[in-house]
Amino acid sequence: SPYDSGLAANILTGRDFATSFTMRGGITGKLFQADAKDLPLLTNTAYWLNWIFCIALFVLQCALAFPIAWFYQDMALVWPIIAVGTTYLAIPVYSTQMSLLERDNKLQVLAAAMTVENMASNVGTLVLAFAGWGVWSLILHGVILSPLILIYCAYRYHPWRPTGRVNLERWQEIMRFGSGVVGAQLMDKFRSYLDYLLVGKFLGVELLGLYFFAFNSGLGISLSVIDKFTWAQFPYICEAKDYAVEFKRRYFKSIKTIAYIIVPLVILQSGLAPFYVPLVFGEQWRPAIPVMILICLSAIPRPFGYAASRLLQAIDRTDLDVKWNLIFTTVFSLLLLGVVTAGLVPVAVTVLVSHIVAIA
Repeated sequence: SPYDSGLAANILTGRDFATSFTMRGGITGKLFQADAKDLPLLTNTAYWLNWIFCIALFVLQCALAFPIAWFYQDMALVWPIIAVGTTYLAIPVYSTQMSLLERDNKLQVLAAAMTVENMASNVGTLVLAFAGWGVWSLILHGVILSPLILIYCAYRYHPWRPTGRVNLERWQEIMRFGSGVVGAQLMDKFRSYLDYLLVGKFLGVELLGLYFFAFNSGLGISLSVIDKFTWAQFPYICEAKDYAVEFKRRYFKSIKTIAYIIVPLVILQSGLAPFYVPLVFGEQWRPAIPVMILICLSAIPRPFGYAASRLLQAIDRTDLDVKWNLIFTTVFSLLLLGVVTAGLVPVAVTVLVSHIVAIA
């Protein structure tokens, strides 16, 4: 129902913020950019830093569960928020090996792992939804199935193992690089979820459910594709970071590849939305179609901003990425605050226009 969808939007937002600190964030993100001679030491340090951060994040999320439920005046949020927090404790088990696989460009292994994870998660969600589990059907797969599948793939396909001895040597180097990456990612996620927070607070959980559906059924698909391509781009350009001409060639080649795939996909999806949403999801989601189209179109400029962020990370200029994201986030927040009480469509228009102007 739209109400369950709205609850899920509130519950899952915190998880995505937290993962900025860990996998593909500031900790293991350094492993992509590190020189080969430094990799063994930095890998071990990143592994133990992940444990420190993930345990802290789990404790923090448990502590925040009641204040968040009080903010939204819905105590049904408490236990799902705590349950989602347990997923942080699995991240250190698999994230190091998965990052090393990605650094080695073994993307076929990652693709297979993600495919199996997504299929299992979708089937699990369907089974639980038909069984009447409500919002839990959108959560339990991420708590149980996804971590188990990723842990199996990590240990099956990469030989790296922790030494058993806690070692934080050169942790400052990882944190210095990571602070810029985390700062940029947190602001990007804040922009992505600010509309959720404001819609939920000012327009109610049910309208948030419609917005969450429109976002995930529209932009969610495109962002998933964008994410895979821009993260495949990162190790690809990092290999040539010491050779200016080749670095430039690889960067612009990857940009063109992303554009050739994303732009037609987004246009096709936006154009077909009025036909497939009622057919596939049901008539109750028809009011979400205009919002879905607008949000979906905002995917077109996003990969170019993400690609520029990867470029700055590769040359160790994450400070510039943070500054740009800070300006964009501030302006975006003010614009959303000005239109949120007008309804979902003005919010979606603001998201689309601001991303076109800022990134173009």
